[in-house]
Amino acid sequence: MTLYRPEQDRPDAAKQWKAPAPLKSDVVIVGGGMAGLTLAAALGGVGLGVVVVDTQAEEVKTAAPYDGRTSAIAHGSMRVLKGIGLWQRLAGEAEPILDIRVSDGGSRLFLHYDHRDIGNDPLGYIVENTAIRRALHAHLAGLPSVRVLAPARVTALDRSRNFARATLEDGRTISAALAVAADGRSSPTRRAAGIAVTQWRYGQTSLVCTVAHETPHRGVAHERFLPAGPLAVLPMRGQRSSIVWSEHDDVAAAAFALDDRAFTAEIERRFGPWLGSMILVGGRWRYPLALAHAERYVADRLALLGDAAHAIHPIAGQGFNLGLRDVAVLAEVVVDAIRLGLDPGDAQALARYERWRSFDSMALVAATDALNRLFSAGFPPLRLARTLGLAMVDRLPPLKRFFMRDAMGVVGDLPRLARGEAL
Repeated sequence: MTLYRPEQDRPDAAKQWKAPAPLKSDVVIVGGGMAGLTLAAALGGVGLGVVVVDTQAEEVKTAAPYDGRTSAIAHGSMRVLKGIGLWQRLAGEAEPILDIRVSDGGSRLFLHYDHRDIGNDPLGYIVENTAIRRALHAHLAGLPSVRVLAPARVTALDRSRNFARATLEDGRTISAALAVAADGRSSPTRRAAGIAVTQWRYGQTSLVCTVAHETPHRGVAHERFLPAGPLAVLPMRGQRSSIVWSEHDDVAAAAFALDDRAFTAEIERRFGPWLGSMILVGGRWRYPLALAHAERYVADRLALLGDAAHAIHPIAGQGFNLGLRDVAVLAEVVVDAIRLGLDPGDAQALARYERWRSFDSMALVAATDALNRLFSAGFPPLRLARTLGLAMVDRLPPLKRFFMRDAMGVVGDLPRLARGEAL
């Protein structure tokens, strides 16, 4: 299946310095975040030539201070990672989510998802982003058809009828059948392609940290909706939890400036006594929250992936799962085209990718936006209605089981990797 193996074109250092040799690959990925690297792993795992270009070096992005977030890996997403050989590196870092408890403020009514209601599999897993990045780089190092250029920068991406050519800052060029924009919410690649985006700021900032606590979490993930935004307390390995606290920008700035004890006291006050007293472990991070959705996911010889296509509110913890579904679908489209002797970057292949991903992505973008607005509204009748709504779903087993399976990423038109099948 391999069309190209990067090591065939690697010049020695002196020749590269004098006259950078052109590189060739099946796919060039602009952006080495988690989605872009996962796509490289999926394609490289079946022998396709892939070049990843990222502006930051591996040692920067895999260092603990770079990112304090965790990702909720849904069951379907775990299948994707397992299918490309990555889950074996992450399983020891992953804490199973056995239950999810959703509550509205201080109400005694809540929605409870118990994994035993639909089988023995966990609802998902919590994994630190730093662990995911380290596992990805370690995995890619063992794939001979994948090359990661970092730090490096794409200064131009020319997309002709027959191929895409990326020009790097140092003068090197990379020719490929398909270019993939995986360079984040602000995606310069998307902007250069003239793809418009709908976006807005929420006026909220997400405060992220890890805490140790005196009471075991027992695999329960909590999401408490508060007037300023949701507070998620997510189980991690050991007696630790990841905190994702969304607040109005001004309050978040003031909270971020508190000392460690005062900061954790604010979390305890909002969350309640479920886990006892908390102690901050490691640093704190803050991320401004915004929605972004591209008006289309493809252009000539170009596909958008992950946050370059859609960036959502973390209210449901589905951002990375959405990107992994992009990965699974795009990998399947590319591999199927090549197996049939077709062009993986032509309009027909890209149209298949866009059709497959657009409804799922748009539905989740709209749902997370609506949930954030609904649960941030302080109008008393509306607050009562949503609390009763949570309680009603909790008492309707068929509906609750459907929502649980949806959250696990195992419903809908799933690509092979998400069904647990080989690519």
